[in-house]
Amino acid sequence: MLNKRIVFVRPREVVIEEADAPEPSSEQVLIQSLVTLVSTGTELTILNGEFPPDSYWSQYGRYPFVAGYSNVGKVLKVGENVKLVKAGDRVVCQGPHAQYVLAEEKDVIQVPESISDEEASFHTLAAGVMNSVRLADVSLGESVIVVGAGLLGQLAIQFSRLCGGFPVIALDLSERRLEIAKLSGASAALQVGRENVEDDVRSFTKDRMADVVFEVTGNPKVIPWALRLVKRQGRFIQLSSPRGISEVDFHDEVNAPSRVIIGTHFGSQPAFETPYNPWTRKRNTELFFDLLSAGLVSVKHLITHRCPWHEAPTVYQMLLQDRTQAIGVIFDFR
Repeated sequence: MLNKRIVFVRPREVVIEEADAPEPSSEQVLIQSLVTLVSTGTELTILNGEFPPDSYWSQYGRYPFVAGYSNVGKVLKVGENVKLVKAGDRVVCQGPHAQYVLAEEKDVIQVPESISDEEASFHTLAAGVMNSVRLADVSLGESVIVVGAGLLGQLAIQFSRLCGGFPVIALDLSERRLEIAKLSGASAALQVGRENVEDDVRSFTKDRMADVVFEVTGNPKVIPWALRLVKRQGRFIQLSSPRGISEVDFHDEVNAPSRVIIGTHFGSQPAFETPYNPWTRKRNTELFFDLLSAGLVSVKHLITHRCPWHEAPTVYQMLLQDRTQAIGVIFDFR
C-alpha cells in the first residue's frame, strides 16, 4: 500500500511525496486520514524559510519537512498491545498531512459522533489556545485584547469570552478577519492602521487599558507596541511563536509598569494529569469536543477554504501570496 504525503523540500517549494505506507508497532495504530487542518502560522513560517539561523525555528523546520499536525482519521490497524481503540474508530492525532499516519495509542483521542470531521480537525490548535487562556488566568469582567485575528486569535477570542473576559477586543490589519472575529464573539474589532487603536482601547476599557493582551501575530516588531496596550500590573501573553528578535525597553515597558509577561507555547501542556494541573493535551481536546457538542464554541465559521489534499502545492502558494484572506484551511483526504 502506497502512502502520499505533503512535504516542504526547500523554502517555498511543496511536493507530494510517495512511499510505502507504514506498519504499526505493538503500541501504535495506523490511521487513514479523513481531513487535516493547516496551521498557517507554523507551516508558512517553515515554508517561507524566513527565520533566524541557529534559532528554535531552524532546528524544528529542517528540510525536507513533513508538514501538518492536526489530523482526523479512521483507524485501519492496531498493534497487538493496543486496547482502547479498534479498527474503524474515528480519532484525532498530531499526524501530518498524509494519506496514512502512525500514532501511539496514548496520543490518539476518539471523536464523538456529534462532531464533524472538519470541526474535529481544529483539535491541536484549540487545545493549545485553551492552555494559553488558562495560563493567562482570564477571569470575569477582565478586559482582553487579541492582537492578530488569525486562527489562534479567533480561538483566543472565544475561550476568553467563555472565561468571562469582557470586553474582548480584536486587532488586525485584515477587514475580513475582523468581520469573522465578531462572529467569534469579539466585543469590538479594530483595524490597525486605519483607526486610532490606542484611543479606542482606552475608550472601551474606561481608560484602564487591557488586563490581558494576547500577542498572536508572530511578528516580533509588534511585541513592543502590543505591550503598551497592557495596563499597569496587567498580563502580556505571548501566544504566537515570533520569527526573530524583539527590541523592548524592559524598564519602561515591563519593570516600571510591573507588567507580567507569560509565554504559552503549546508544549507547556503537561504530559500527565496531576492534581496541580490536570489539563493535558488530551484533556483539553476532550473538553473542546464537549464545548462544541454543547454549542458553547464554534469553528464552522472559521473554515474559509476546503481543498482536495493533492492541490496542496497550489494552496500553499496562495497562502504565501496573501494569507490574510484565509483562516481555517482544510485538506480533504476522503
